[in-house]
Amino acid sequence: MGRVRGMLTRPVVVGVLVVAVALVGVGLYWFQPWKLWQDETVEEALPEVTTAPTATVPPETPQAEASGPAESAEPTEPAGPVVVASGELISHEHATSGTVRLLRLTDGSHVVRLEDLDTSNGPDLRVWLTDAPVKEGVDGWRVFDDGKYESLGKLKGNKGSQNYPLPAGVDPADFSSVSIWCDRFDVSFGAAELARA
Repeated sequence: MGRVRGMLTRPVVVGVLVVAVALVGVGLYWFQPWKLWQDETVEEALPEVTTAPTATVPPETPQAEASGPAESAEPTEPAGPVVVASGELISHEHATSGTVRLLRLTDGSHVVRLEDLDTSNGPDLRVWLTDAPVKEGVDGWRVFDDGKYESLGKLKGNKGSQNYPLPAGVDPADFSSVSIWCDRFDVSFGAAELARA
């Protein structure tokens, strides 16, 4: 009897161990806790930085001298990105800081730029442009998927300065905030209200 009981117990123990190992593996994949201790720093240059074109002044003619001083040249368009809106990141589920700027480039396209970002790393972090108001504390953690939002892609690094182009056809006027969003757990790590420039 004892021998039969021992034979039955061994497969049960092995089965429990296999299930436990599988659950630990799934848990590690899902939560990725090691990311809390791994920083990824990404430093990207400000997009489309160019120098202003120099205005060419036509050579003076005797006629121009006679009629008086030459008229001033027309003002030129800004040579680089124009800040359309900006805001400061506040902390939600994880301590988060940095500046968010919505830029209009000279070709008319738009980019969300995160500057001096400092947040925790985590699984499946995204940069979201949203129409949700930014609320402090726990009340603000989960509001960003309640309304209109546009994912600008995976967060490139949890530290540094990075650019996230808006897809063609997305009107930045439809959005009022940016969230560092954990898509796996549907929670905001941090967010910024965009104040129009």
